[in-house]
Amino acid sequence: MDFRNKKILAPMVRVGTLPFRLLALNYGADIVYTEELIDRKLIRCTRHENTELGCIDYMLTEKDRMHKALPSDLVFRTCPQLEKSQLVLQLGTNNATTALQAAQIVCNDVSCIDINMGCPMKFSTQMGAGAELLKKPDLIRDILTTLVRNLPIPVTCKIRLLPNASETLELVKMIEQTGVSAIAIHGRTDAMKSREPALWSEIAALTEHISIPVIANGDMWSGDDFSRAKKEIGCSSVMYARGALLNPSLFREDGCLPIYDVMNDYLTLCERYNERIQNVKYVLLQFHKYGHYNPLMSSLTTANAEDLRKIRTMSELATFCSHQRDEAPTKRQRTVE
Repeated sequence: MDFRNKKILAPMVRVGTLPFRLLALNYGADIVYTEELIDRKLIRCTRHENTELGCIDYMLTEKDRMHKALPSDLVFRTCPQLEKSQLVLQLGTNNATTALQAAQIVCNDVSCIDINMGCPMKFSTQMGAGAELLKKPDLIRDILTTLVRNLPIPVTCKIRLLPNASETLELVKMIEQTGVSAIAIHGRTDAMKSREPALWSEIAALTEHISIPVIANGDMWSGDDFSRAKKEIGCSSVMYARGALLNPSLFREDGCLPIYDVMNDYLTLCERYNERIQNVKYVLLQFHKYGHYNPLMSSLTTANAEDLRKIRTMSELATFCSHQRDEAPTKRQRTVE
């Protein structure tokens, strides 16, 4: 897998499942990441060929469910013939042994394994994964070295900036020495809020000192940011997170589609691959959440976002989105006025 000059869909929990990944690929994304998958959950899975959907499913058995609140035995679904060559699976881990066990289970269905070292959310950090790993460079070295030595596919990691620039530089140099194929860097520290501007200049300073591809992440909102970031940061590739939630069609060479058309494309894929209704609604609500960055693309009002939360079936969702699209010209006119 080549990590140079690529437009990449970031790993996003509850978003980066099969339908959204395929949506991004259909629109022109070069590489897509799964949502973070926990290593200890993956090693409890067995691989199943889903002939009905034409997919590969990694499933927990009933006795291996980690708690009764899980909505499904399904942990990971992929369609290798459509995405394998462009698919990176991101692992959440705090242990080299379990990380390797999980990676070996799935490595024949993906093209790269990424280690999450950047997520500041509690669901990652409370288990010692995500951004919590940044406090343990020796553990980082152990995990990455173990995977690089024992896997037949590339290994990467995603980090965020440390509070001290010299410490970040020391970290990325150490990571490069483990033999990883690329490093994604989010341009904020653990303590920074998402509303604070990403520190592109600090990522730029790091790119001057390492030779592996650097994937820049943070405040990538449009297709135009690809060339701008490459010029200003000197990065190899660009990773889109919230920008892809604003409108996933930003990967298109011909520019974004109306968000209502995007919603329809997404729902079609969700129906095709039997996506969980909870995830579908979550993604549609993210379109609304980030719509304020561009009012002309805002897909929902506050009132009908509440209506969306009440929906329980895919047919109701399809009707809802059709209604949204019918009202779109009126909403756009009101916004312009």
